[in-house]
Amino acid sequence: MDLIYFLTVIILAGGFLLLYMYRQAFGDRVLKQELSFKEFPESFGSVTIFFISDIHKRSISDSVIDEAKGIADLVIIGGDLAEKGVELDRVSANIDKLKTIAPVFFVWGNNDYEFNQHELDSLLFHSGVKMLDNTAVKFESAAGDTLKVLGIDDLSLGKSRLDLAIQDAGEGGFKILVSHNPAIASNLTSDHQISLVLSGHTHGGQIRIFGYGPYELGGVKMKNGTVVLTSNGYGTTTVPLRLGAKSETHLITLLPDAETSV
Repeated sequence: MDLIYFLTVIILAGGFLLLYMYRQAFGDRVLKQELSFKEFPESFGSVTIFFISDIHKRSISDSVIDEAKGIADLVIIGGDLAEKGVELDRVSANIDKLKTIAPVFFVWGNNDYEFNQHELDSLLFHSGVKMLDNTAVKFESAAGDTLKVLGIDDLSLGKSRLDLAIQDAGEGGFKILVSHNPAIASNLTSDHQISLVLSGHTHGGQIRIFGYGPYELGGVKMKNGTVVLTSNGYGTTTVPLRLGAKSETHLITLLPDAETSV
C-alpha cells in the first residue's frame, strides 16, 4: 500500500512538473528594457526595438503583437524564425503579424537552414522583410546623426562575415549588431565600435536543473566593452518544455545621455 501511495505521488508530481514546464515554454512575456548610452545621438530622442528570437515552431500570440504595437519603431528577428517540419503558412502568418508592428529586419539562425532555404528567402523578400546577411542598414535623424543596424549570418555554421557587415555600415554612427549566436561578442574589439549586440540561440539553457543549464540564462551584460543582450527566445528546440528559462520577447528602448545601464 505504501509503495502504491509513493508511486502515485511520484506520478502526480511528475505530471505537475511537466505541465509547469510546458506552460513556461508557451508563455508570452514581453520584457520592457531600457538601455542608455553616452554615444546614443540625442537627436533620435529614443528608439524602441521589438526583438524576438528563436520562434521555431510557435505561432506568435496576438497578445505579444498588441503589446508591441504603437511602441516599437522597428522589429528585429534574431534568427531561427523556422526549422525543419514547420509549415510555410505558419512562418508566413508570423511574419504578417510582426509587420503590423513596424518594419521588420531578419538575420539567419542555424535552424533556419533546416527549412527550405529558397522558400524562406523568397517569403522574406516578397513580405518586404529586410534581410541582414552580413550587411547593414542605416537610419538618419533630422539632425544628420545615424543609427546603424548590422546583421551577420549564422556564426556556428561558418557563414558569418563580421568584416563585411562592418564595411557595409561604414564609419561613425551608433551601431547595433544582430547575431543569432551571442558568441560573436568574443570577436569584438573597440575598433568595431559596436555599442549593442542582440542575440538568441541559447534558449537560456531551456531546461535548467537547480539553476544549472547547458547555456547561461538570457540577460544583459557587458562583454569586451559592448552591451550584449541574449534572449531566452520565444520557442523551444527538441522538446516543447522549459524549466528556469521562461520564453520571452523584448521591447528595448535605447536612450541617450546616461551611463550605460546593464
